[in-house]
Amino acid sequence: MSNFWDYSVWGFIMILGALLGSLLLANVLKKAIPFLNKSLIPTSVLGGLILLLISLIYTAVTDDVLFEAKVFGENGMAVLEIITYHTLALGFIASAFKTNGGKITKKRSVEIFNTGVTTVSTYLLQAIFGLGITIIASFILKDFFAAAGVLLPFGYGQGTGQALNYGSIYETDFGFEGGKSFGLTIAALGFLSAAIGGVIHLNVQKRRGKIVLSSRTDGSLHTDTVEGDNEIPMQESIDKFTIQVALIVIAYLLAYLIMWGLGSLLPGMKAVIYGFNFLLGVLTATLVKVVLNFFYKKGITKKKYTNNFLMTRASNFFFDIMVVAGIAAIRLDVLENYWGIMLILGFVGLIITYVYNRIVAKVLFPDYAEEQFLTMYGMLTGTASTGIILLREVDGEFRTPASDNLVYQNFPAIVFGFPMMFLATLAPVHPYLCLIIFVAFFAVMNLILFRSKIFKRKKTN
Repeated sequence: MSNFWDYSVWGFIMILGALLGSLLLANVLKKAIPFLNKSLIPTSVLGGLILLLISLIYTAVTDDVLFEAKVFGENGMAVLEIITYHTLALGFIASAFKTNGGKITKKRSVEIFNTGVTTVSTYLLQAIFGLGITIIASFILKDFFAAAGVLLPFGYGQGTGQALNYGSIYETDFGFEGGKSFGLTIAALGFLSAAIGGVIHLNVQKRRGKIVLSSRTDGSLHTDTVEGDNEIPMQESIDKFTIQVALIVIAYLLAYLIMWGLGSLLPGMKAVIYGFNFLLGVLTATLVKVVLNFFYKKGITKKKYTNNFLMTRASNFFFDIMVVAGIAAIRLDVLENYWGIMLILGFVGLIITYVYNRIVAKVLFPDYAEEQFLTMYGMLTGTASTGIILLREVDGEFRTPASDNLVYQNFPAIVFGFPMMFLATLAPVHPYLCLIIFVAFFAVMNLILFRSKIFKRKKTN
């Protein structure tokens, strides 16, 4: 039996307090300091950087890790990773519950499909350059693991969890000493690339007059924005927001049951399956929404239970917490290993991801190229939540389809992305063969992605 005064009881609350406190401090600093206000750095990113700076100072003074202190329950770093893991899925689930006001048109279906193909194409581009760099490094550095560069798309494109998973596989199954740290370092550099690169882009586009900042609007709300037609009352015997949270959690529990079942059937794929908790969460949220709509149309329920305004607030909350926790969980000391290769991989990953996604957004998403680019660049260098945070700087209410593209693109992305995940386990044994396959796969993906432009050009010739 735990005593209520033990740190084990209060550790999680202390961590949550640190995350929320840093958000409030970051918001105050951003409002008070003109430079920060003009920099367009998202408040959640600034909050995470504040905690990271405090952690560095604490470590320099005490030689200990801040979030491993007793006051945080002595396992704070693991808790931060857990928070990051769950809030990503919860944010996507909340977004999936929102109604789009109509059926998805043929044009929207094409855009969602193209977004998924863009995701996989960027993974492949990162894998090609990453693997090419580390193959060259293996000739220069004695006993260097040639396939290490395959961790670039997992760290940049998929985040800390998948980078850690594959880094662990390389370390335990293929003898890559420090593989876990290498993967985590890639993920750390990816997030820094997302935050720094995204902020620089926002500043440049702001000076050029290419973007209109959402934060500069008056933020006023209208009745139809807060509440839709024939919805349940805001307050009854149960609060409306409580119902929204209940639906989100139920959908997540259903996603867990699916992951548990698939993990039992495919134990060798368990790490990958649980790494896609956000995808399965979107699937179960969509199913729950379909059931609720069916009940409403059949007259079983007289009111609509989901509310777009509250679901948006919930998803924004989860994404903010995720960004702060994700940055606070970064261990900069892992950068000491292979720092030269790490910096080269990080810089190249930033450049190729930026250029490629800029081209794709301009060519295939001309109606909202800026929003689409920020969303994809943020996701494919940092995390999905980083993409959402950058998007919110120019599309605070998610009026463009960019956020929906990010949610629903997971379905085509997983179909095309699975082969690459299997290839990643083959790369340590046959790095040259995998590099050739990655190049061929990338060519095919781009043929699919730019099919309308290619075939149109052929038609006119």
